[in-house]
Amino acid sequence: MLSPTVRRKAVRASRSPHKRQLKIPVFDLKSFLDSAGLGRRVAKFETSEVVFAQGDPATHVTYIQEGGVKLTVVNESGKEAVVAILGPGDFFGEGCLAGQPICIATATTIAPSTVLVIEKDKMIQVLHEESEFSDRFIAYVLARNLRVEEDLIDQLFNSSEKRLARTLLLLARYGARGQPQRVLPKLSQEMLAEMIGTTRSRVNFFMNKFRKLGFVQYDNNRTIHIDQSLLSVVLHD
Repeated sequence: MLSPTVRRKAVRASRSPHKRQLKIPVFDLKSFLDSAGLGRRVAKFETSEVVFAQGDPATHVTYIQEGGVKLTVVNESGKEAVVAILGPGDFFGEGCLAGQPICIATATTIAPSTVLVIEKDKMIQVLHEESEFSDRFIAYVLARNLRVEEDLIDQLFNSSEKRLARTLLLLARYGARGQPQRVLPKLSQEMLAEMIGTTRSRVNFFMNKFRKLGFVQYDNNRTIHIDQSLLSVVLHD
């Protein structure tokens, strides 16, 4: 048994205003997405490197910190289609969270890129435990779903000129959070043609038209500078 003296000291310590408080760590969303840690790693890629290939096991969700990635799909006859161009702040590979066993597309960098690769189990854990991260991810998935619907409507009802203008603006991230990047990495006209469902010659014709009107400019490295006035093409009836 404790002596009276020891008991008195224990009682005084329990009542002390300076007793040690248990501190619960605060989740830092920016730090989580900007750095490596348990269940996640940062990977760097040069232009035209494959992040993952169609048919690979779907085991990770990937977040783009810098650069850009195109997602392509190849059918049984070998025809390739570009299904998305993604940039900083975008996730991809999220199909594994819904039980997708293999990657249904190939992810290839279109510029020097830095990505955060998050293991599936770690992603599920953070989504369950951290409401801020869960809200951010759900908002992204919903926005991505709306983008797919808009792409379908664009493909069905708009001219190839409007589709090209809209694609360039989306690649420049107009309307996204933060400042638009205005400068696009070197994109071939063949890739743009695949994205909007037309021929390279039509893309070449419209790009020359946009350049003459001051909507786009090229520098010596053939990177594309996008002017906000290109919106007039999309809004014009």
